[in-house]
Amino acid sequence: MTAVRETILAWIDEDREKLVRFLSDFVRVPSPNPPGDTREAAAFLHRQLQAHGVPVEYRTAKPEWPNVVGTFGGAGPGPHLVLNGHIDVFPAGPAETWSRDPWSGAIEDGKVHGRGVVDMKCGTAASVWTFIYLHRLRDRLKGRLTLTCVSDEETGGTWGAKWLIDTFPEEFRGDCVLNGEPSTPAMVRFGEKGTLRLVFEIETPGAHGAYTHISKNAIKIASDLIQDLYRLEELPVEQPEDIKRAIAASLPAIETALGRGAGGILNRFTVSVGVIEGGIKINMLPGHCRLEVDIRLPVCATHEALMREIEAILARYPEVALKPVWTHSAEPSACDPEHRMVKILRATVKGLGWPEPVPSVSLGATDMKHWRHRGVPGYVYGCSPTGMAKPDEAVAIDEYLHIVRTHALAAAEYLSG
Repeated sequence: MTAVRETILAWIDEDREKLVRFLSDFVRVPSPNPPGDTREAAAFLHRQLQAHGVPVEYRTAKPEWPNVVGTFGGAGPGPHLVLNGHIDVFPAGPAETWSRDPWSGAIEDGKVHGRGVVDMKCGTAASVWTFIYLHRLRDRLKGRLTLTCVSDEETGGTWGAKWLIDTFPEEFRGDCVLNGEPSTPAMVRFGEKGTLRLVFEIETPGAHGAYTHISKNAIKIASDLIQDLYRLEELPVEQPEDIKRAIAASLPAIETALGRGAGGILNRFTVSVGVIEGGIKINMLPGHCRLEVDIRLPVCATHEALMREIEAILARYPEVALKPVWTHSAEPSACDPEHRMVKILRATVKGLGWPEPVPSVSLGATDMKHWRHRGVPGYVYGCSPTGMAKPDEAVAIDEYLHIVRTHALAAAEYLSG
């Protein structure tokens, strides 16, 4: 493995400018979702992979959301490692809120700038280059390496990762998955909180604003309901001891990476009322109000148990109809925090001279849930979330190259036999 390691590191050093330019050019191809048309960005990856002589093809459920994939075998039997990254990114928002063109891919101040460079074109680029480098070394590896660059992560993965695994399980399920979503270099993420998106429709007869005796106020009912929903944050959390220990040990790193207070919500339920719509006119008593609510579930909690709590609340509100948005909800997911891949990643990072990362859980969702829900361990190691979903998103070049080194070396070690 020493010779393989030194070869990979030498290639990355030689290709430094090429790697940086690749990421810059990738960012310069807009792929916001919504609307979700990633054909040009997928074609960019396809061309680049073809140019390096590696196996590559499209697997596509919807024409505007192509997935770029490839696979190759090593010199003998061994585990199947899947590399996963996504092509779609958040919309840029108003251009005037940015210091530069959101799609500039500018290489300035030791960083690459632009929408999606953090979430997650940096990590997807690391997967692509890991695939390229290890293909050159395939005669020294065991097992199989598969690349999945998908186009539907930002809206849940229905036509990306989930579709690939469900449609071609023998090809894309694998034995382990490595992903480069922003996690910060201080953490290896072995799980993530779940999501439950709910819509509440409140209907009353309504009335003139002076005749409050005639009808209940739909907005007042909504206000009372919101207070009850926020009490869900006090629900107890039950978890196996190994997961509890790992999460507790990661709290300082979470606070450092995501800001003060992040540790306090990492292992609890959180409620966010994102949309309130109600009322027609100031002197009309509203007969309708609509709430859209986002609830995050800690690892090992379930939709079923949480829905029982919500249904108990709604028993006190006969005017409220509940509409779960299951297509945009996901159960929490977790896998072994002491898995071989976690140990490899921690040792690899430490060997590169960076602080050894701690196993942790993610506040946000990734495509790893689709593998974990099917019993396949999936791990995230990526860059810092600087500017993610905000104007002036940027990734430090040194950090990007560190992610490339870590993924390539860890994947090679995993497939070393």
